[in-house]
Amino acid sequence: MSKHKDDEVKIYAMGGVGEVGNNMTVIEVNKDIFIIDAGLMHPNDDMLGVDTVIPDAAYLVENKDRIKAILLTHGHQAHIGGLPYLLKDLKAPVYGTKLTIALLEEKLKDVNALKRAKLNTIEPGKDLRIAGRTIAFFRTNHSVPDSVGFAIYTSQGAVVHTGDFKFDYTPVDGQKPDISKISRIGDRGVLCLLSDSKNAEVPGKTRSDAVVGENLDDIFYFAKGRVITSLYATNIHRIQQVVQAAVQNNRKIAIDGRYLERIVGMATKLGYLDIPKGTLVNLDRINKLKDHQIAILTSGIEGDPISPLTRIASHSHKRLSLTENDLFIFASSSTPGNEKSVTKAIDSLMRIGVKVIYGDRVHTSGHASQEELKLMLELIRPKYLVPIRGEFRMLKAHQDLAVSNGIPLHHIFLLDKGDVVEFTKGQARQIEKVPAGQLLVDGLGVGDVGNIVLRDRRLLSQDGTLVVVVTLGRQSKKILSGPEIITRGFVYVRESEKLIEDANNIVAEVLSQALTKNVSEWSSLKNGIRDSLGKYLYDKTKRRPMILPIIMEI
Repeated sequence: MSKHKDDEVKIYAMGGVGEVGNNMTVIEVNKDIFIIDAGLMHPNDDMLGVDTVIPDAAYLVENKDRIKAILLTHGHQAHIGGLPYLLKDLKAPVYGTKLTIALLEEKLKDVNALKRAKLNTIEPGKDLRIAGRTIAFFRTNHSVPDSVGFAIYTSQGAVVHTGDFKFDYTPVDGQKPDISKISRIGDRGVLCLLSDSKNAEVPGKTRSDAVVGENLDDIFYFAKGRVITSLYATNIHRIQQVVQAAVQNNRKIAIDGRYLERIVGMATKLGYLDIPKGTLVNLDRINKLKDHQIAILTSGIEGDPISPLTRIASHSHKRLSLTENDLFIFASSSTPGNEKSVTKAIDSLMRIGVKVIYGDRVHTSGHASQEELKLMLELIRPKYLVPIRGEFRMLKAHQDLAVSNGIPLHHIFLLDKGDVVEFTKGQARQIEKVPAGQLLVDGLGVGDVGNIVLRDRRLLSQDGTLVVVVTLGRQSKKILSGPEIITRGFVYVRESEKLIEDANNIVAEVLSQALTKNVSEWSSLKNGIRDSLGKYLYDKTKRRPMILPIIMEI
């Protein structure tokens, strides 16, 4: 227990609740703030043109002097990908395991932020003193090595954060979860457990990664042509299994993707990957090998498996083109919002004769299913539970599971972003929210794309745009040129000449009537054009293109 008397504890999520990704949880003990993870989320299909989604951390920036540490559970983008943006405004020290810090360093190099970051390496199983408070770390299993959970000790009991976890007793790297330490933390008394909920709807136990390794060995053995595997760049365990399968079947491995190349190089240097000398070849030189001697690992610019899949399927990949003799392995699961893109891409590959293997045979989750979540509850024995890391239905399933395991319903809090749970003298209550939300990253812009911009992009993608250009005389108050109508994505002009002609006449009539009444404000003229033209076009086509009047005055 903490030596501090009457600690006040607050818990809130800035991201990662009601969504998959964007993980960021905050624990306040008295005036001290501890941030757990700062991830990103890949945009949904309806976030047109958006590159990345990150938590809105403006509240934390306002209180940056109170932030004592940023604690990282593991190195996935959904947990560290937001740090290059966050660390521009915060100077708080960052703590993580060796591989997690190394993965973060790769991200910070891309934005020239590595020098100013205060990075600290911790060892799983050891405790730290930060801001006069004991923080205990314990090893967990996940799809990336060096994953940890931790406990922050307070006078009311420990606050435990599991990170992403499962209980895998035959892990790829031989590092089993530290069940003994987890149990000891439970023995000391746990005020609140924040637990991974991604697989709370899944009965039973999550399969071991060892099963996938055996399947990959069989797939490589029977493959007659090239084998192309798309995966997350940080899924070090899966990369190792692909390497082993390729080596056992006398295949050389080429890597597609600069970020993947960097991760493989770094993980090999640090000892997390074992790749025999001579196994890797340059992608540009694989044409010198026979198809049955080739294996290719591919990942996107952000280390994701979906973008290379969709680019290959649409024949827009610059370096890879598949034939019917190839075998494509999608060694991942689709993320919420991208299921249609994945399904469509797989269909396209199959249409040209490529054999595609995906699903349980080549992928297993890194998240705990129901029986493992029950085991965590039994080991920790928390007074309160806050399910995190999942959409609301996942959090609700975790709540139901905990109730069946003996935790009172009123001791379980289902949070939305910004919701705050306050603990005082061992009792919990929900209090006023803190500001929280999402920031959309588009190119170099962070937060300058909002709902209005996304709405306009959706309109443009659905019904196209129609631009009206007209020139008015400043003195004569007459139309000097135009109106001229230019369309994109609305109708094919050559086949819609009558429609465009009538639209021109409507615009001319609207302007003439307005000028006759001495209406010269551009906003009124533009609104009149939009209203009249929009009604006519919808009556004729049942479409609503974005109408952009451009009025020039000379």
